[in-house]
Amino acid sequence: MKNTLFAFALASAGLLATPAFAQEQGNDMPPQDTSSTSGGNYLPSQPVGSGNWFIDANVGRTNGNSDGGFGSNASAFNFFSGHRGRRTGYGLLGGYRWKAGQDLGLGIEAGYTDLGNFRVRNVFNSSPVNQRSTTNALRGWLLGANGRINLTPQWYVGAHAGWFWANDNSNRYYDTVGQALGFSDGNRPGRGSWYAGIGTGWDVNDHFGIGVGYDYFHANAGHFTNPTTGERITGLKRSTGIVSLVGEYRF
Repeated sequence: MKNTLFAFALASAGLLATPAFAQEQGNDMPPQDTSSTSGGNYLPSQPVGSGNWFIDANVGRTNGNSDGGFGSNASAFNFFSGHRGRRTGYGLLGGYRWKAGQDLGLGIEAGYTDLGNFRVRNVFNSSPVNQRSTTNALRGWLLGANGRINLTPQWYVGAHAGWFWANDNSNRYYDTVGQALGFSDGNRPGRGSWYAGIGTGWDVNDHFGIGVGYDYFHANAGHFTNPTTGERITGLKRSTGIVSLVGEYRF
């Protein structure tokens, strides 16, 4: 009996000593790295799963027309010439982007673009700055998604795409042969379609980046109905591309 009590006492003492020994050993171990999810090329100072609000602004030269397709003569693109549907376009986007991986950011965005209705240089003369009534370039609201891959902590490539709610200023999209013949398109002021773009740039720091991009805007243009024959032509569209400088601020 005494041997049994002695053995039980030794076992109990061992169980009581084990947590204290483990705690002492744990204090001697190096601290765990709580920032193991940080690093990578995309905003290296932030952990995966964190995010930032951002604002993007762009200005560039467009290439498009009102006859469907991309530009009147794509091979003759000239940044400094406004003929053949080439004008100065502007855009503003805001949204939120998450750090989805060490080198990857994914986000959502919303904004507005105007692809040539404003001529800012007319501030210095008597001509109107707002030329929507005569130019009737594409413009409208955007809602979409975006993504970026950082090849280095500064250099990134990105893409975005989504819904483009195009507005034709309550006029007809087609103002050439179709209207001259008396065709109509139903006078719908807004028509939903899509946009997509790619770009690359340089993150100056965690808050500011600058780059270049190409965006393509496709707008459904409804249909024509010949008032004499009743013939209806569908599948009409307008499309405009823009090459632009892009600045982004993250906060």
